[in-house]
Amino acid sequence: MPPLSPRLPTPPRPLRRLHLAVVGAGAAGLAAARELRREGHGVVVFERAASVGGTWIYTPSVESDPLSLDPTRSVIHSSLYSSLRTNLPRESMGFLDYPFDARRGGGDSRRFPGHSEVLRYLEGFAREFDLDRLVRFRTEVVTVAREEGKWKVRSRKVNGGGGDENEVYDGVLVCNGHYTEPRLAAIPGMDAWPGKEMHSHNYRSPEPFVDQVVVIIGNSASAVDISRDIATIAKEVHIASREPPHGTPIKEPGYDNMWLHSMIESTHRDGRVVFQDGSSVYVNVIMHCTGYKYHFPFLETDGIVTVDDNRVGPLYKHVFPPELAPGLSFIGLPWKVIPFPLFELQSKWVAGVLSGRIDLPTKEEMMEDAEAFYSKLENDGQPKRYTHNLSIFQFEYNNWIADQCGHLPVEEWRKEMYTATSKRRRAHPEDYRDEWDDDHLIAQAKEDFRKFL
Repeated sequence: MPPLSPRLPTPPRPLRRLHLAVVGAGAAGLAAARELRREGHGVVVFERAASVGGTWIYTPSVESDPLSLDPTRSVIHSSLYSSLRTNLPRESMGFLDYPFDARRGGGDSRRFPGHSEVLRYLEGFAREFDLDRLVRFRTEVVTVAREEGKWKVRSRKVNGGGGDENEVYDGVLVCNGHYTEPRLAAIPGMDAWPGKEMHSHNYRSPEPFVDQVVVIIGNSASAVDISRDIATIAKEVHIASREPPHGTPIKEPGYDNMWLHSMIESTHRDGRVVFQDGSSVYVNVIMHCTGYKYHFPFLETDGIVTVDDNRVGPLYKHVFPPELAPGLSFIGLPWKVIPFPLFELQSKWVAGVLSGRIDLPTKEEMMEDAEAFYSKLENDGQPKRYTHNLSIFQFEYNNWIADQCGHLPVEEWRKEMYTATSKRRRAHPEDYRDEWDDDHLIAQAKEDFRKFL
C-alpha cells in the first residue's frame, strides 16, 4: 500500500473588499468602522452630530416635549444627566485591545468615571485608529433601502443646503443606538391628572424639583441614580417598581424623604397617585425611567425587519436579518451587557462575514435559529421586549461570536468583575462606585493590559 500523500493546505479564498456604510459614530459605529477597515473594506460613517461619541455627548438642552411624543419636536440624541457616572468599572468597560485606562481619559481617574471621561475615551479611540476621517459629520441618514442587490443610502446635511445625496453601498451596518426614543408606562387616569409628566430622557439636573413631590417609575440603573439625585432637593421622592420587595411602601435606607412602592395603580384629578400596595400621595411630577424604543425611521425593508414590542426581528444572533444578510446588520442591540467589548466582537464578525472569511449558515438555517430562540423566550414566559436582554448570557454570546471570528474568549476577570459589580450595586447602591472588594480582579486586568499600554 503506497504511503498516504501529505494533506495539502486549502488555498485561502479571495476576500471581498466592499464599499460599506455605517449609520452612527457612537461607540458601536466607531467599533464597526475600525473592524471593517481592518478587514480591508471601504467605510463611510454617517453621523448627525458634529463629533464622535453618540449618546456619550452630553448636552444641557432638553426636548420641547418632556415626554418626547411630539413628532415635530427637535430631537435630542443623548439621554445623559449631569451627574451620571458609569455603573461599570472602567477596566471591564473598555474595548478588548484598547483599555479604558485613566491615562487615556482627560483627568477623571475614578474607577467609575463621569460621562465626560467616557466621551474622551471614545474620542481617543477614534484618534488612535484614525477613524474621524471616515465620518461625515452633521449628516443625517434619511433612508436606507435595498435596490437590485445593493443598498441605496439617502442622506442630507443637518443644517440644510446642497440637497439630498443618494449613494449605493454593498452593505449597511446600523449603529444608531437605542437611548433616544422613550418608552412610557401606561397609567390609568393620566388624562385628568394635573401634574407634570416627563421621561428621564429629558432629565439633566435636580434643580427644577426643589420642594416638589416626585414619583419615579422604574427601579433600574437610571431610576436609582435620578431618584437619589432628586432626593437631595425635592420634598419627597416615591419610586414605583414592578418588582418591589414584599410589604411596600418601604423607606429607602439613608433617606428621610424617599420611599419604594409597588407600581402605580391609578392617578386622579385631585393630584393623587395611588399605588398597588394601597398607599397614595399627592404628586407634582411623574418621571418615567422606563427605558427606550428601538427606532430606525430611516430603514426601509418592506416589512422584512420589524420592531414588535421592542423586539427587532427576525434576527440571527441579534445581528443579521436572515432574508437580508449579510448586506444589512445591526451592531449594539443587546442590553444589560458590557457594551464596548460586545460591539467590538459583533463588528469583527460582521466584517469577516462581509469579506467572505467567515461563513454564515443558510438563510433557512438562520431563520430556524431565530424562531427557536423566540419560542424559547415565549416558553420561559419572557415578553418580547426582553428579547435583546442578554444579562448573564452575554459572555456565552460574546464567546460564541469570538469563536466564529477566531478570536480569544473574553477574559474571565471581565466576567467576574461584571458579576461582582452587579451584586455590590444591588446591595450598596449609594457607595458601590467608590468602595469595592475585587482588587484581585483589577490586578488581573492590569496584568493583561500591560501589552497594550
